[in-house]
Amino acid sequence: MLPSIDLKEFQEKFSTRFRPFQRSFQFWVRAVDIYTGYKVIQVKVNFEKDAEKREAMWEKQHEFAADKIYNMCSDLGGFFLKVAQIIGKPDLAPAAWVRRLVTLCDQAPATPYNVIKIIVEKELGRSVDDLFERFDVDPLGSASIAQVHRAQFKGDKNDVVVKVQHPGVQDLMMTDIRNLQAFALYMQKIDIKFDLYSVTKEMEKQIGHEFDFLREADAMERIRRFLYENNKKAPVLVPRVMQNMVTRRVLVMDYIDGIPILKLGDEIAKRGINPSGKIAAAAKQNILKSLTLAYGQMILRSGFFHADPHPGNILICRGSQVALLDYGQVKDLPDKLRLGYANLVLAISDSDPLRASDSYRELGIDTLSHCKDEQKEMLKLAQTMFDTKLPPGVTMLQPFSEESSIKKIGVQAFPEELFCVLRTVHLLRGLSVGLGVNYSCAEQWRPIAEEALYLAGRITAKDLKNTQK
Repeated sequence: MLPSIDLKEFQEKFSTRFRPFQRSFQFWVRAVDIYTGYKVIQVKVNFEKDAEKREAMWEKQHEFAADKIYNMCSDLGGFFLKVAQIIGKPDLAPAAWVRRLVTLCDQAPATPYNVIKIIVEKELGRSVDDLFERFDVDPLGSASIAQVHRAQFKGDKNDVVVKVQHPGVQDLMMTDIRNLQAFALYMQKIDIKFDLYSVTKEMEKQIGHEFDFLREADAMERIRRFLYENNKKAPVLVPRVMQNMVTRRVLVMDYIDGIPILKLGDEIAKRGINPSGKIAAAAKQNILKSLTLAYGQMILRSGFFHADPHPGNILICRGSQVALLDYGQVKDLPDKLRLGYANLVLAISDSDPLRASDSYRELGIDTLSHCKDEQKEMLKLAQTMFDTKLPPGVTMLQPFSEESSIKKIGVQAFPEELFCVLRTVHLLRGLSVGLGVNYSCAEQWRPIAEEALYLAGRITAKDLKNTQK
């Protein structure tokens, strides 16, 4: 007699085994479709002499592609939600893309509560009912790797947040990253003169770390201690980890009350304040100043920094205080790169093309010039890549444009470890553009960069005095 077959179990195993192939197929079909659409328009606009009509053609293509990119990121989820966070910024992408992609922040499907309860109890070794007086069934938010629930321990009036990892997402995200790496290799050979592959390799490394909540808890405590010890008042709030309540898949921390930074405009209007007035502008400037100061200290003074300041990880609390959440992506920058970047910060703040070129070489950024005025374009490239304030006349990065600095100065090799700095600056720039505040992080970080170089013996006290005159 033949053994009975559980058809449902067979279907589940079959689906699980072939899911990576299905995702890969979906990615390539959609990515090629979007890319081909742009290449067709690139040819068509060459036959149109009227500048306004050419602009309208591009805008129509951006709108068309925005829907396709949104659907791809939304349908596939996981890693592609992070891709949406990276490219859906006003300075990096067309306005049509930004309008669509900004709504994907923290839109990952939630894991059902019954599954979450099993994970929490298995990881913490006790039942949810024994540990918690209250554990909200509905999550506060769900992202690509985990979701968070508000709760309260028994015998404690203070609320906590319980971060729980989605089951089975790691293998799928690694599949997504490898597909993106292959696409990046093709793009850098054909269209974009930038070492995109190294960038995706660093993304692979960083996202791999995000699945270890023990590592995240250590990073959160390390950054919290650094910011609190190096300031009379810490520029940002950092959640406190609940000791003995952390495993690789579950992390319990303080609950911080605040509103997401994306809802700041609505909150200002709700309070009867003119969103375009002086009071609102001052509040926005103070928020950015606090956030950027924290990053300047972390990157240039410590070298160990939170590397994921997208809007979903930033809360605005009472008194315009800023809270920085989610320490899954952190970077420990080697001193050589930290000091090289400090030197580049001075070059950007001084608009010094020679120093910018020297800094690029020191950092290991290998470039190839395709223009006559190499030094001028090198400085423009440095400002475009590593400052929150775009160069004069530039409102958006346009990697396909022949006038783009990336087209004129090709980046043949880019250190993987520097990608987190690049991404952090671009996320900060996206926040500044979104809030309508045009400022330079390089200018704000200049004193911290000088201090770092002075302590390393790279500049003298006399150099410091000369720059402060």
